[in-house]
Amino acid sequence: MNKNIARLRRAKSTRSHIRDLGVARLTVLRTGQHLYAQVFTADGSKVLASASTLQADVKEGLKNGKNSDAAAKVGRMVAERARAAGIEKVAFDRSGYRYHGRIKVLADAAREGGLQF
Repeated sequence: MNKNIARLRRAKSTRSHIRDLGVARLTVLRTGQHLYAQVFTADGSKVLASASTLQADVKEGLKNGKNSDAAAKVGRMVAERARAAGIEKVAFDRSGYRYHGRIKVLADAAREGGLQF
């Protein structure tokens, strides 16, 4: 079993638990160069808010899209956009990644931005 298959297995069980909760889901995708965050409806059918290091307003002032400064900015931006869409409470779906480094920074920034999870 390679790392990605193990990560996807962990993500599947987390998403199953979040589906039972019935709240909006804040999910994260981490690549080598960029970071993406999206808020989905409870059933996962619609994206309510999103932010990534590829967007011009997020990218502005960043050295690159793969460090913790970029993660904090993405977290603040997705929280701001989710609150504008009327979402206050979400479940954090870390997509099988460890709660460490960029994932932790993004989650903390989203909490500071007003999201509850």
